[in-house]
Amino acid sequence: MRKFAHRIVYSRRFEYLLVVVIVGSSALQGVATQFDVEPYLVWFGVFWLLTIGTLALEALFKIFALLPRAHRYFMDGWNVFDFLVVASLIIGLTYYPPAADYAVLIMLVRLLRLLRGISAIKDMRTLLSTLFRSIPSAGNIAVLMGIIIYAYALVGHLAFSEHDPARWGNLGAAASSLFQVVTMDEWGAIMRGVTDAAPLAWVYFFSFVIISGFVVTNIFITIIIKNLEEHREEHPQPLAAPASKEELLHELRSTQQSLRRLEERLERFPD
Repeated sequence: MRKFAHRIVYSRRFEYLLVVVIVGSSALQGVATQFDVEPYLVWFGVFWLLTIGTLALEALFKIFALLPRAHRYFMDGWNVFDFLVVASLIIGLTYYPPAADYAVLIMLVRLLRLLRGISAIKDMRTLLSTLFRSIPSAGNIAVLMGIIIYAYALVGHLAFSEHDPARWGNLGAAASSLFQVVTMDEWGAIMRGVTDAAPLAWVYFFSFVIISGFVVTNIFITIIIKNLEEHREEHPQPLAAPASKEELLHELRSTQQSLRRLEERLERFPD
């Protein structure tokens, strides 16, 4: 029975079933925001129960497959994540039915984790693996970006608070203004609000845009490309299988037949 459970839960068909169920639940949630689904609430409920039941069945089968060492299931971080997803769905929908509106978000995260393991979707797997690999480096970039924004926000507060207190009156307002500059959302208006009183303010804004918008962004892109190349080096494309003896003989016979036909045609020409 344990081998049967292991074979079922780790089969490609079961993974595809999970993808279909999760995508279907997400699609139904989107349909519910556009149309009146009151007459079909029963069917929605049935599909939700099918979704939760499938996810719960996956967790139970994985635990059963590891018996009598079921605790090993919780030694894998992804298994813990899957178990928490199922538990949150069951508890939320049991004690707080409106949680179904937010449960789809949890399942979409679960879908990304699932797609990462499906080798048939090679491009998606490569992309997700690269993104997961880049998370630690992205955290370092976020810390660097936070330091840059904090330093510039402090300088901006000291230099511009008297001229534009709404945007630079305190450290939080200054950081919010700089975040708007990073996103390039009408940052010119923020700069023009202080350039009349501080003619050299353009140096402050231009240096911040170059450091935060170009340098940091290019560093992040470089990290993504580097991790993508490392992933491809670790998972090279499989080489084509060498031709078998039968295939080589078939090709040889075809070539001989073509040569005979060509020889016959040449013999028909006069000398």
